[in-house]
Parts: sequence; structure tokens; C-alpha cells
Amino acid sequence: MTMTTDPEPLARPVKKKARTLGPLAWVGLAALGLLLFATVRQLTGATNLTSSGAIQAAIGAAAPIALAGLSGLWSERSGVVNIGIEGMMVLGTFGAGWAGYQWGPWAGIFFALVCGALGGLLHAMATVTFGVDHIISGVAINIIAPGFTLYLAKLLFTNAPGGGQKQSPPVSDVYRITIPGLSNWLGTIEDKQIFFVSDLAGILRGATTHLSVFTVLAVLLIVLSGWVLWRTRFGLRVRSCGEAPYAAESLGVNVIKYKFAAVTISGATAGLAGAFLVVGLKFQDGQTGGRGYIGLAAMIFGNWRPGGMAMGAALFGYTDGMQLYDTGGAIHALLLILAVALVVVAILQMRRGHYTIGAVSLVIAALSAIWFFSTDDLPGQLVTAAPYAITLLVMGLASQNLRMPKADGLIYRKGEH
Repeated sequence: MTMTTDPEPLARPVKKKARTLGPLAWVGLAALGLLLFATVRQLTGATNLTSSGAIQAAIGAAAPIALAGLSGLWSERSGVVNIGIEGMMVLGTFGAGWAGYQWGPWAGIFFALVCGALGGLLHAMATVTFGVDHIISGVAINIIAPGFTLYLAKLLFTNAPGGGQKQSPPVSDVYRITIPGLSNWLGTIEDKQIFFVSDLAGILRGATTHLSVFTVLAVLLIVLSGWVLWRTRFGLRVRSCGEAPYAAESLGVNVIKYKFAAVTISGATAGLAGAFLVVGLKFQDGQTGGRGYIGLAAMIFGNWRPGGMAMGAALFGYTDGMQLYDTGGAIHALLLILAVALVVVAILQMRRGHYTIGAVSLVIAALSAIWFFSTDDLPGQLVTAAPYAITLLVMGLASQNLRMPKADGLIYRKGEH
């Protein structure tokens, strides 16, 4: 009698855990990036690539984008898509302009936060309470907010000293931080144009000279949000509402309450982003300029995480600040940097098996290099559009392994499942 044995079951493939980079790896990548910029500066003579003035402009441009991205992060981690960030930023600009010129910049920042939170509360009521499609609600807020604030501006600012029908009187600035000894020493090193060393000095000087306290607050908010969302019970419950709301409900989580809280925080953060554009300047109609949408793109680029979102905001802020600070020479040099960056993106995408994306990246990199070597500068219209084009190009080609919250954008009805 022969005995037969069943074949052993096939072993299940073990899914490799995603590798995360440690602090030393990030420092190494930053050093390589700075080496690239220093090399391009040396070859092209575009000194503004790493000048302290350009870095200051970049920080000023990146901060509202980062706050807008943080707004989207809070909302979408709870499962509510917030296309209305732009409109909530508009509400924040009005709140900052109205209160800021009367009682000072910090009062303006507070009222911007309140106005943005009211916009977030409206979005939460529409999407969570009444089950309105998230996109429709967000678009409605983006349409209503500019018209409503323009009406209030004509009503409140027309006869105000220094105001007008479409602008508020000037708002004073918050305190700015400068470390005198360090700033002067770094400025001396920057002026010597030493390869790599002066580039590093320019970046450090730009980050430590005339730095707005509001910018420091924005950085702290990003760090604090990451800690709250991933290290606290409140954050865990918010994220569970965005991943599996009915499972969270079965465990006793008040999903509606946490969605309302997250979307209201989202609106308040968007209001702060609007205030950043007003403090030190004034409220003006059309002031946000699409930054809410760019913030949303930065959040997606960062895979719905604060660190990646901040990197996306920094990318846009750098290119936007560059075109505001420089007349075009540095933007032209960015074509060469873009070509190198896209080659790196192509290699990474091909290693992941995304051969089409890698091929497209190589083609665009080649075109960027040809454009750089065949021209001496860029037309003014292209210089203005460069931040949007470069940011969206890199984001679109580099972001291929994204995972949004599973219940993001889905209508939740209590007790339905």
C-alpha cells in the first residue's frame, strides 16, 4: 500500500515593508541637493540660486502653501475632501485685513483663524450633516467666499484711511527675528562665493535673518499636527474616521464629532494661510492666487503626511520666491536643475517598474537641457508661470505610489452599515 502526501501549500509572498529614510539619510540627500545647486551656480553664474535674499523670498512664499496643505491634511485624514481651501483662505485674508488694521497683526491672525474655521464648519455641515458631495460643497465655498468678502470690503474699507473698495488699510507686521552676529558672519561667507560653503551660508542666513514669527508658528503647527495625528488618541480617532468610519463607529467612536472637529481645524488652518498673505501688507481682492489648490497638490505629493507635504510646499515656495526675487537668470538656471532632477525621477520610477513615467521624465529632462543650452534667458511670461509648471511637473512625475485614506470623499451616514 502506497501512501501519498498532499503537496505543501505554496508559501504566501511576504510583502516587503516600505523602507523609511533615517535622519542621516535625509541629511545626505540635502547635502547632495545643495551640491547640485552649488555646481549649477558655479557653472552658470546665477548667484541668486542660493542667495539669502532668494531664500527669504522662498520661505515667505512657502509658508502659506504649507498651511494650506496642512489644512487639506486635517480634513482628508478624517475622510472629508476639502476643495474649499481656497475659499477659506479668502475668508482668512478678509478677517486678517479687517481686524489687523484696527487692533494689530495678532488680532488679524486671530480673526483670520475664526473666519477660516467658520468656513470649515460650513463645509462640515454640508458634507457630514447633510451628505452633500464633498467636491460640490468645496467648489460652492470657493465661489461664495470671494464674492462675500468683496461685498464686505466695499462696505467696510471704502471710507477707511488707506483703504478702498477692493483693499483694506495697511496691516502692521509681526516681530521678525534676526541673529545679528550670526547673520553678519554668514553674510561675509556668502559674499566670498566659495563653492558649496557660500551656498550653505546663504541658505542659513536667509533662514535666520528677518524671519517672521508667523513663519516659526507655521513650522510649529506642522510639527504639532504630525504629533497629534500620529501620536495621540484624538489623532488616531480622526484617522480612523478617514480609513474605516463604520468600523470606528462600531468601537464607540463618535465619527460625526471627529469629522466636524477635523474639518473645522482644517478651515482654521486655511484662515491662517490667508492671514500670512495680509500681515505686513493689506487685504486685497484676489490675493490668494490659487495657493489653496497648490497646497492641496502639495498634500497629495506628500502622500497625506506632514513631512512630505512640507517638502512639496518648499518646492513651490522656492520656485515662486525665485521668480519674485530674481529677474530671470536664476529661473533659467533652474532648467538645468530640473533636467537633473527629472533624470533622478526617471531612474527611481524605472526601478519601481513604472517605465512609461520614467521614459516621459527622460524626454522632458532632455527638452529642458536643450532649452537651457540653446537660450540665455526666459520670456517674462514664462518666468511668472515657472513656479506652477515646475512644481506640478515634478509632483506629477514623482508621485506614483500614493495611498489616500480609504474612506476619503465617501459620504458617511451614521448607523447605515
